[in-house]
Amino acid sequence: MERAAKHSGLGVLECADSLRMAVNGHLDPIRRAQMGQFMTPAPVARFMASLFADAPESDIRILDPGAAVGSLTAAFVDDLFSRSCRPRRVKVAAYEMEPMLANRLSTTFDECRAAGITCGIEFSGGIYKEDFIRTGCAILRDELLPEPNRLRRFTHVIVNPPYKKIRSESEYRKDLRSVGIETTNLYTAFLAISIKLLSEHGELVAIVPRSFCNGLYFRPFRNLLLGSMAIKHIHVFHSRKQAFKDDDVLQENIIFHAVKGAIPKRVAITASNGPDFDDMTIREVDYCQVVKADDPEHFIHIAAIESDQEVMDRMARFTHTLEDIGIGVSTGPVVDFRLRNFLVDRPEKGTVPLIYTAHFDGNIVRWPREDCRKPNAIRLSDSVRKWLMPNGCYVVTKRFSAKEERRRIVAAIHDETKVPGDLVGFENHLNVFHAHGKGLPSFLAWGLAIYLNTTLVDRYFRIFSGHTQVNATDLRKIPYPSVAVLEVLGRRIGLQFPDQTEVDRIFEEAIVLGGRGKLSARKCLEGSSRIQT
Repeated sequence: MERAAKHSGLGVLECADSLRMAVNGHLDPIRRAQMGQFMTPAPVARFMASLFADAPESDIRILDPGAAVGSLTAAFVDDLFSRSCRPRRVKVAAYEMEPMLANRLSTTFDECRAAGITCGIEFSGGIYKEDFIRTGCAILRDELLPEPNRLRRFTHVIVNPPYKKIRSESEYRKDLRSVGIETTNLYTAFLAISIKLLSEHGELVAIVPRSFCNGLYFRPFRNLLLGSMAIKHIHVFHSRKQAFKDDDVLQENIIFHAVKGAIPKRVAITASNGPDFDDMTIREVDYCQVVKADDPEHFIHIAAIESDQEVMDRMARFTHTLEDIGIGVSTGPVVDFRLRNFLVDRPEKGTVPLIYTAHFDGNIVRWPREDCRKPNAIRLSDSVRKWLMPNGCYVVTKRFSAKEERRRIVAAIHDETKVPGDLVGFENHLNVFHAHGKGLPSFLAWGLAIYLNTTLVDRYFRIFSGHTQVNATDLRKIPYPSVAVLEVLGRRIGLQFPDQTEVDRIFEEAIVLGGRGKLSARKCLEGSSRIQT
């Protein structure tokens, strides 16, 4: 993209970044956590602004919701004013509720106005100390009282929204539903309103958590985003700690650029370790490699580097869904705090085994555990029975990975020969693989556990999942080998569950080297032994 020489008198972004750093230490950390907002460092803001295309319009109308001190607007203004093709007028609507930040935002706008005078560009900015969700919904409902200078439609949106869950019973949810938006987090609410306020062919650049790319709760937002916009560029930060390192934010963030009403074609995917972008890689892929045309969930797959694409290609060899192979996966039915009166620390007469993640011993469920801080059993009663499952051979995975764990998917075998009784309870922090609510055949279960614990599946899961939570919906979206292949894998396990190196070796030998996902059972059964634990 061609750029003119930058005017030496500019420095709007540098001014805004000085304000950001100065004010950061004075904000109440409790209030910051409540608002869920973290200000954008200058290098990140500058990169975001660079993603916008050259604008042929003489009038640019920018929306900056959750503007803080105005770093994003400053970056965009700096970038616009340095281009060879410049607008004649730039109008900005910035929303910021925090008084301390809004006051600094006014200073940033003064700098923008002065820079515009130097370049012969008219700059005007409206600062609204209002709740963007409430006001945005009112604009969309056409209920806001007329104000001559308030912008209601925009050519550009640049946004770093707050990150915080929205309660289902909150006024926010009612407001959002009134304009056709169903979402569970402030950041997707900000994005959804912004998309609706964009003019046709308008552009949006945002830095947000990666979590919206998959999962059941974000599906309505993905439908809105992908139904209205064409994603043009996605940037991934390899390090979770770097994008907002000044604020100690560990959220896995991405930057994306999308155009309203455009036809999806190609997507540029860039990646860097941190916000300096000095080690940035770039690759361009077909849109269908990011969003699968036949995927009703509209998961967004981000293969940032060539090796990620190799993972995607290898996983594409497996074409079965869980439904195809007769396996279901569900969240553990026992919500312990609702049944706390029935929980007991040690098994006794009239109780049933209760399985938590604390019962994982590597990739095997060990029960009971004397060192377990969780109850080992639940008392059987009519009110408890409906939450229990027939004892059997199950594969269970953790819904939440611990910080020290190197894997996202941690799968273990629950073996009915090691856990006595006719019934078993699985706690809500587990996902349970089953066959129509009952246990799986032994070899199938062990083969499934091997598959889920491979490095290949772990890497594949990370490509489309930006958070450590592993939902049943996500597990259903993974492609699986056939029943025959899984059973062959299960038969290759020896006297104990193998370590990671052995898991990958078994998988590579049996599947990858054995014929691109289609195995000769005779070859793979050679030397196999019956499973024992």
